[in-house]
Amino acid sequence: MSHPVRWALVTGASAGIGTAFARTLAASGHSLVLTARREDRLATLAGELSQQHGVRIETVRADLSESDASRTLCAEIERRGIAIDILVNNAGYGVAGNYLTQPWKVHADFLQVMVTAPCELAYLLLPGMQQRGYGRIANIASLAGHIPGSAGHTLYAASKAFMIKFSQSLGLENAARGVKVCAICPGFTLSEFHDVVGSREQVSRMPKWLWATAEDVAREGLAALERGEIVYVTGRVNRAIKALVKLMPDRFALNLIQRRSKDFRVQEPKP
Repeated sequence: MSHPVRWALVTGASAGIGTAFARTLAASGHSLVLTARREDRLATLAGELSQQHGVRIETVRADLSESDASRTLCAEIERRGIAIDILVNNAGYGVAGNYLTQPWKVHADFLQVMVTAPCELAYLLLPGMQQRGYGRIANIASLAGHIPGSAGHTLYAASKAFMIKFSQSLGLENAARGVKVCAICPGFTLSEFHDVVGSREQVSRMPKWLWATAEDVAREGLAALERGEIVYVTGRVNRAIKALVKLMPDRFALNLIQRRSKDFRVQEPKP
């Protein structure tokens, strides 16, 4: 018997971890809907993956900072006759500087992309997954959600901690419905992230053993999702850091992050 074609939606697919998830899913025979703001990159990636793996690839440009973007995206996917079985909530970025450095609109857009849009996409796509008795939701969180928040990038760790707790509750609610949910928590990952937020100079001085490739994150994360892990920290080093911080007294861990924040977070953006 032939297996049904599974469709996966990957947000933020034009670069970094999103592209790695798209490549990994395409290599395993999944059809893909790729979305991001940069339409030219999506088209290039779609052509490459379709040619390499012979899978169907659809692209939809979307800016998830817009309040109606999730509904519009899902409506367009439905119009094309596609039912999403796998959702990869990957789209994300960082906002450099301390909290009052940026106008509120910047923070509001950040929360829309990092918190509201992933929750809404899950809300819109979950009913179909439940009806079909099959679904996978990968919420790309971060090691930052497991350790004390740092100075600078004030809302980043908070948004990732939210995604971890959201994934736990959603995973438990749907465990008996054939829908698996996983908060995938990478640490430092080789991607454009630090170039975009302006922290490349700081993080380039960090030891190489702290870094993972986006491909490793995608491979480990998808395997954990399929195993039924609800929260999964990628990489042995990151799992060791999480375990160590958990054993520390809260005051000691917070003081440690306070001393080290300047090594990986822009606390005041360059003029």
